[in-house]
Amino acid sequence: MASGSSAMPAADKDGPPAVPSQPHLQPPAPQQGRRSETADGSQDASAPASTAAQAETYEAAHVHAVYEAIAPHFSSTRHKPWPRVAQFLTAQRPGSVGIDVGCGNGKYLRVNPAVYLMGSDRSAALVRLAWAIQRKSPVDEAAVAAATGNGEVEVVVADGLVLPYRRSAVDFAICIAVIHHLSTPARRREAIAALLESVRPGGGRVLVYVWALEQASSRRGWDESSDQDTLVSWVMRKPKGQGPDETYQRYYHLYRKGELEADVEAAGGVVEDSGYEKDNWWVICSQPS
Repeated sequence: MASGSSAMPAADKDGPPAVPSQPHLQPPAPQQGRRSETADGSQDASAPASTAAQAETYEAAHVHAVYEAIAPHFSSTRHKPWPRVAQFLTAQRPGSVGIDVGCGNGKYLRVNPAVYLMGSDRSAALVRLAWAIQRKSPVDEAAVAAATGNGEVEVVVADGLVLPYRRSAVDFAICIAVIHHLSTPARRREAIAALLESVRPGGGRVLVYVWALEQASSRRGWDESSDQDTLVSWVMRKPKGQGPDETYQRYYHLYRKGELEADVEAAGGVVEDSGYEKDNWWVICSQPS
């Protein structure tokens, strides 16, 4: 965690946050994210992650590189806030400070202009989009300025396992459809623990959403008998005459009923509320009092 007197990392007011110096993840060729084949020719979607280093390598290829490649297309499909997430945000007290870990294109950053919500995402491409989109969003600038002091959005590139905020420094946190991209139980629990450590004890709340295994009524058709570790296609359709469509495969761990609550408890948290909504499990949790 970052140290200092502020919960908020510095931001460049004249442009999007700088991306940490690191080799750029090149967009994978469509076949790079495909399931590996077993000896009998069937496809194995489970993550080859017996060590933390292997898990990081797997996620770099099957999550991070994919989102870098599909960011503009992905962002174009993500506009409307989910109702329960919006309800959680609007219920926060005016002047509260929160974090959105895995903020994507930033669609939740200005749902409640009376709070200061900072965003972070592992994808530099999505962070750039979030910064650009939210600066152009029509909002009540007076209300935003009253809550945040300047009306600016703040969004940075950050790893959800190593958040750039002081411990116990924010009032609330959200993490929507992110943790299911981590390929081992230990890393998923570590991510939940990082969220819990970010909020203040005795009142700070965390809202987490993950994809559910139980989706028998959805177009995906998963149910309790399906594999929990799977690769899900994202198809980039090209205009006619510009070559074949590109298909990328993203890793997901599909959460079984009760598994998210168990992960929260294993991470040292207290489950305050939980439920199922539109193919997702969700939980509101906090630090022990």
